[in-house]
Amino acid sequence: MLTLDYANALSTRVGAHGLDPASLAPGSESARHAAAITRDLRTTRGKDWERWRDLPFDPARSAHVRDVKKIVAERKPGCANLVVLGIGGSALGNIALQAALNPTTWNLLPENVRKGPRIFVVDNVDPANLRAVLDACRASDPDLKKTQFNVVSKSGETAETAAQFLTVRQLLIEALGEKGHAKGIVAITDPERGTMRSICDAQGYVTLPVPDGVGGRFSVLSPVGLFSAAMCGIDIDALLDGAAAMDKRCDEEDLSKNPAAILATVLVRLGQEKGKFNHVMMPYSNQLYLLADWFRQLWAESLGKRHNVRGEEVYTGFTPIKALGTTDQHSQVQLYREGPNDKAFVFVDVQDWGAQDLTIPEGLDAPPLRYLQGRTFGQLINAEKRATEFAFVESERPSVTVTFPRINAHSVGEFIALFEIATAYAGRILEIDAYDQPAVETGKVATFGLMGREGYEEWKQKVDAALAPTKHVI
Repeated sequence: MLTLDYANALSTRVGAHGLDPASLAPGSESARHAAAITRDLRTTRGKDWERWRDLPFDPARSAHVRDVKKIVAERKPGCANLVVLGIGGSALGNIALQAALNPTTWNLLPENVRKGPRIFVVDNVDPANLRAVLDACRASDPDLKKTQFNVVSKSGETAETAAQFLTVRQLLIEALGEKGHAKGIVAITDPERGTMRSICDAQGYVTLPVPDGVGGRFSVLSPVGLFSAAMCGIDIDALLDGAAAMDKRCDEEDLSKNPAAILATVLVRLGQEKGKFNHVMMPYSNQLYLLADWFRQLWAESLGKRHNVRGEEVYTGFTPIKALGTTDQHSQVQLYREGPNDKAFVFVDVQDWGAQDLTIPEGLDAPPLRYLQGRTFGQLINAEKRATEFAFVESERPSVTVTFPRINAHSVGEFIALFEIATAYAGRILEIDAYDQPAVETGKVATFGLMGREGYEEWKQKVDAALAPTKHVI
């Protein structure tokens, strides 16, 4: 079971930079507020933009898992390359699942060792990156008969994914013909409406749904994340089981027993009351590092809001930052300990490394290294985390620790549910809408104008006027 330790966020450990334990105790204002939010979340779960809460449970789960497994059974045999086309929530969850649950060398492994195809998630319109991915696929599969392209776009109008899709569609047509190219595409899109839905219906593409009411950053436990996971051998049933188990723990009205409620309460209060507006997630595992990327979008896009639910200007939110233990002990910790005390830290560690662990060999006669010999790398990385945790306490830098018993699909599912539900709590505490992202739209429509999309001409004019050439270029 995933655990959360928040002792280092309390004043008993970090002095004035931590929270008074009594302020989180039963009967406290925070405890009463968390209980009220828990009751409120019960009434809204599964509705509107909180439909993501139902993804680990029937009937949504059974339908999605059935459909995903059916398509995987059809497309996985003979598939050498899987290319996921998406951006933001359509990509970050996919990347995080693959990094956490498959070897870091997955794409380098021989086909007879891997449990699925090589995977490339193209989450940007950097032309050099896209070309490199396509060249890598065609190097091993010149006619693209063994390459599947998974297009993830609810509307089909996101400029980045649309450009990627138009490119790979043309390549498939050139390789497989107009009638045969659909065999290389699986689209995850709106089940009923939108540009991509119309294209899929007209072209005969196999599709999976982006469920209604599930925003991109909350979609990893839907077909958006489950399809590529299943294609690459990840146990999606265990993933959803873990999420369901955490969801049940997060329905407790007792603050001290509800991991999501305590996590949100501690981090939000550290920001509002102690000035810790930067939240650093620091996994002590390369496999878990990209879960911090997924967390960054979830936390930033959900909580960074100009207005509260009453329309008042609040300019609230926290800046999520990622770091990697032990790597960033040698690049960031100097700043974290002696720079501005404006950060709260979320350590992520692993209790048991299992068969992945390595023993450090004995036999070298070097007294300064004797303490390492015969110990394991798991012991070393856990000691490094604990030492850094201690150093932060010494510097009065508040932190919490999320501990994985082991890295497996169940525990990753727990982690995803924990932070998604904590985000819902944080939105309620801040009194903002955690599900919209109005500030993202300006960049989208300005891009449409600059690229010549009909109906958006005024946006090109606005951009050109605002960014007119000046003399301030050297």
